[in-house]
Amino acid sequence: MDQWHERKRPVCLERRFEFDTYSETRDFLDRLGDYSEVTQRFPDISFGRTYVNITLRPETEGTECQLSVEDRRFAAEIDALIN
Repeated sequence: MDQWHERKRPVCLERRFEFDTYSETRDFLDRLGDYSEVTQRFPDISFGRTYVNITLRPETEGTECQLSVEDRRFAAEIDALIN
């Protein structure tokens, strides 16, 4: 989790994943897509040839929303998709 950056405004976790080739980037995106379908949780994603930026927002909305244990667990599960 040390590579995830927590923001306060807006409340979110962000991380950039870097890869050596487009094929590796694509493989990660495919695994992330499959995992998102299984969990029904869909992070914000932007990507280029050799990188993927992910933003996780709290599942709860409103002015008092905070990151939960489940949000941090989901981030850790995304990290596990790399291995």
